[in-house]
Amino acid sequence: FLLRIKNNWPEFSKFVQNLDPDVIAIQEVRMPAAGSKGAPKNPRELKDDTSSSREEKQVVMRALSNPPFKNYNVWWSLSDTKYSGTALFIKKCFQPKKVSFSLDQTGSKHEPDGRVILAEFESFRLLNTYVPNNGWKDEESSFQRRTKWDKRILEFVLTNSDKPLIWCGDFNVSHEDIDVSHPDFFAAAKLNGYVPPNKEDCGQPGFTLSERKRFGSILKEGKLVDAYRYLHKDKDMDCGFSWSGNPVGKYRGKRMRIDYFIVAEKTKGEELLLVKCMVMA
Repeated sequence: FLLRIKNNWPEFSKFVQNLDPDVIAIQEVRMPAAGSKGAPKNPRELKDDTSSSREEKQVVMRALSNPPFKNYNVWWSLSDTKYSGTALFIKKCFQPKKVSFSLDQTGSKHEPDGRVILAEFESFRLLNTYVPNNGWKDEESSFQRRTKWDKRILEFVLTNSDKPLIWCGDFNVSHEDIDVSHPDFFAAAKLNGYVPPNKEDCGQPGFTLSERKRFGSILKEGKLVDAYRYLHKDKDMDCGFSWSGNPVGKYRGKRMRIDYFIVAEKTKGEELLLVKCMVMA
């Protein structure tokens, strides 16, 4: 986020001003939480206990004090280091009833690495997440981390069905073949020739069969809809991809859709979807 401010803030500010979103959900802000080395961190506050961190915080706060961002309240959920993290900007005229930072919805608890912000309004909930990457290797525990996350998300969705849900962010998964540019390539991808013991864990992280099945179960059991796919079906795919591979090497020209807006089935076509949202990966 700091790099965006330093490098292309005028363009981003103009984009936000023209779009005039009610909510801006940001993932991977990569700014550290407040708290000195070895001391407990405050994930809701930007780090400012060193000269460099104070300077960085001043740059951020100065940028956010000008139009159009001064019209928004900002919530941060941050990691201890310049890693991961999420932010939620909500127009001051739309006050949420409650904002929490974990899937458990406890006010004091933050998800590790600042991966969740949940805003509850009178008639719906808005969930902003930066989902952990599946990784390549089973023995490095990344598969288990992602499996546990998916299980907790499903539990959250099922136990909070009293209000419609808008769930957005970087999900680090491409659900269907249509959500990647080269399905065969991504399905067969390997890292240094490593093949996981479970064949459903094989392939590009984000496009393994196990991840895609779990994501499909979350949508089905939670009665949720992939908003982009619902609106566009198999059209406008060039606009739909949200991750592009390195322009040099085997990933050149290959792309994935890993950023989503998910909405409750009951809200399709209803006025609730007039809430304008923007996600910046």
